[in-house]
Amino acid sequence: MEDVLPPEEYVVLWSFHGRCSEEQLSISKGERLMVHAKISPEWWWAELRGVFGYVPASYLYQGANEDEEEDAWQDEEYYFTYGTLNLHLEMLSDKSRTETYRRVIVNNSASLHRKVVMDLGCGTGIMSLFCAQLAQPAAFEFMVESVLLARDRWLREGGTMWPSSAALTLVPCQAHRYYADKMAFWEKPYGLDFTPLQPLALQEFFAKPKFSHLMEPGDRLASPVDVIHLDMYTLQVADLEEMQGEFKFRLEKSGVFHGFAAWFSVCFESLEEGGAPVELNTGPDSEPTHWKQTLFMLDEPVSVRAADLISGRIILRRNPVWRRHLTVTIHWDINGHTQEEPTCQAGTKSFPMWR
Repeated sequence: MEDVLPPEEYVVLWSFHGRCSEEQLSISKGERLMVHAKISPEWWWAELRGVFGYVPASYLYQGANEDEEEDAWQDEEYYFTYGTLNLHLEMLSDKSRTETYRRVIVNNSASLHRKVVMDLGCGTGIMSLFCAQLAQPAAFEFMVESVLLARDRWLREGGTMWPSSAALTLVPCQAHRYYADKMAFWEKPYGLDFTPLQPLALQEFFAKPKFSHLMEPGDRLASPVDVIHLDMYTLQVADLEEMQGEFKFRLEKSGVFHGFAAWFSVCFESLEEGGAPVELNTGPDSEPTHWKQTLFMLDEPVSVRAADLISGRIILRRNPVWRRHLTVTIHWDINGHTQEEPTCQAGTKSFPMWR
């Protein structure tokens, strides 16, 4: 084990149901445990009431008071990425994203004339420059809490929010290539059996979401469903602490259920009378963006049939200490019908999420 330290006491922020076969501890919010080794950034070796096992590191907090000020490293972690050209190059190179914003501004040029526009989190300032060609900007990038605070402080009655609304979309999918690269690979590389490493591969590659995933054209098992809707005019900061939505998918084909793919869309209402709204969709059926899709892998793939029903709910919980971090929990039930008898499988998995 790496990073073996004198045992340190930590507080559990979120409950976690461990898997006995993987030597994972089940922990409950508010419990105190002792961390003996920090195996990886994601998984630590801990002791709870004399029982040892792995626990997700992001579920723990060191300190007696959960209301203490946010650690300074969180700001450094977040803002450092915006202090380099790499991230700005990625966003500016995303033609679909940047052109959508430019089109929204151009399509509403008459209504924007001589108006004050706030460009929150402006980065390179390209949105401000688009506005400067048409209006008189004083200072809209989507950072939800900051946007809501700015809205409550400065948006005057009758003003416009861009984006005006947002939605999170989910779909059950196959991910043969990713599963083969990360899990099946260990079965017989170079004619040797490396399967004992598969539990470690599961923890390393499937414990967190896979960002920037490109869904293959044939990987979708059902029609996508919008599971969470946000109205940017009425959404409150308190609403961000926990957001949830339900889903029900009737599978359109047989295949292997590896997990869920997710993406978001935002809508910009028109300022012109009778004008059509503009949508930016980061899904696989739209023009590609730098966000791509996010993949949430199950621990084990499940064979499914056409007409099977996958239903459940998704919960997004904001970390009470590390405020830019989320935990995404997905509960699902698979109800299938074979020639012999109906079948039912259920599962739950939580994913610590940050970038």
